Amino acid sequence: MSIRDPSPSLYNEDLAPAAERKWGAFSIFNVWTSDVHSLWGYYLAASLFLLCGSFVNFVIAIGIGSLVIFFLMSLVGNAGVRTGVPFPVLARASFGTFGANVPALVRAVVACFWYGAQTAAASGAIVALLIRNESLLAFHQNSHMLGHSTLELICYVIVWALQLLIIQRGMETVRKFQDWAGPAVWIMMLILAVYLVVKSGTFSFGSEIPRDVLIEKTKDAGVPGEPGSFAALAAVAATWITYFAALYLNFCDFSRYATSEKALRKGNLWGLPINLLAFCLVAGVTTTAAFTVYGEVLLHPEMISAKFDSWFLALLAALTFAVATLGINVVANFVSPAFDFANVFPRQINFKRGGYIAALIALVLYPFAPWETGAAHFVNFIGSTMGPIFGIMMVDYYLIRKSQLNVEALYHENGEFRFQNGWHGNAFIAFAVGALFSSILPTFTSILPDWWGTYGWFFGVAIGGAIYFVLRMGARRKPAFAS
Repeated sequence: MSIRDPSPSLYNEDLAPAAERKWGAFSIFNVWTSDVHSLWGYYLAASLFLLCGSFVNFVIAIGIGSLVIFFLMSLVGNAGVRTGVPFPVLARASFGTFGANVPALVRAVVACFWYGAQTAAASGAIVALLIRNESLLAFHQNSHMLGHSTLELICYVIVWALQLLIIQRGMETVRKFQDWAGPAVWIMMLILAVYLVVKSGTFSFGSEIPRDVLIEKTKDAGVPGEPGSFAALAAVAATWITYFAALYLNFCDFSRYATSEKALRKGNLWGLPINLLAFCLVAGVTTTAAFTVYGEVLLHPEMISAKFDSWFLALLAALTFAVATLGINVVANFVSPAFDFANVFPRQINFKRGGYIAALIALVLYPFAPWETGAAHFVNFIGSTMGPIFGIMMVDYYLIRKSQLNVEALYHENGEFRFQNGWHGNAFIAFAVGALFSSILPTFTSILPDWWGTYGWFFGVAIGGAIYFVLRMGARRKPAFAS
């Protein structure tokens, strides 16, 4: 749809409702293959696999988690199809025309953290390959800069720069890249699994790994309970759901290009519960077979491929994992901040410039490497910051507005979503309280129990959404712009 006389401070071509909708079920499916099939995705899946203690437990925990993910992504995805707007514009309905800049910047900063984490993982795959050479191994061990080996730094900068090339031509290029990168890593994952299963001579799901090894390997994972206990399984499902917290917010950045809700539903069905469970099972089989072959638990696939006798196979694996990780960075951590930063200054920042800003922040973060913690710790802390935003937006769209939204008013300063001079006080009260219980108290104090942080995102969604609903219902008789 075309917007009549939009406010220049709220509009540019990248933020406008999607004019062309070419993303069918296959492209939506590959959003998820690109998002999940990365080194970080494998690392998390393998870590959670160890915490389940058995194949049945693993299928139950990951299966339930994947169904919840499918449901949540369908909520925000359908909003994208129906409105055609990206996340920061959709947020204007609940946070106000200018207040939406706050959740947009929160999502953008989170994307920058993940951008750095994924770039580091991709460059790590290249480093693991290069140090098979004795000279490069010596260089890696003896030369250091900015808290990392010089070889790691060089590989990080190279991989970081390569990603900038992908966004040069906008979202259609992103679609074409992910349609190729997603299936490519699936093929490599299967090759890796088959190679190790054949070499080990067994096909199993963790029974060969002694329990004391499991406990030792998972003691710092940030998940309560021993492997296989109910507490551990609940935490596994929660962590798996929280892993997608960032895309719950901005999946509409992609779904708005979908040809229909039917195409979206089909792509989500194959890309989420079916694909997620299959990917996690392959990660579990590979981890078990690697333990049998090499006698140690290897959670990082680049560590496994680095041990291959065949240099060519190791090269193929390293390049495929690197490309796959570039895929998730483009999908999850380039597109979102590109739109988010553009939303703050639409007259000065377009899609490309927003992506460049995100990349620059990730480069600055590299010396500090905040992502070098346990997988569950990192995922839960990063994800919990976005729970209240998701709860508020979904309550507003589905419970308050009953899926009926005046899209044109999202681009007008003095329209329905002006609230208090462009800021919606009710949304920010709900966000502040939700964030207090989802991330601030469990991270910086000991007031709440230790297990609370594992479920921080859920508390954020529930508390933020509930408070927003109560405040809005209390003001429902007032005009929308004064509530």
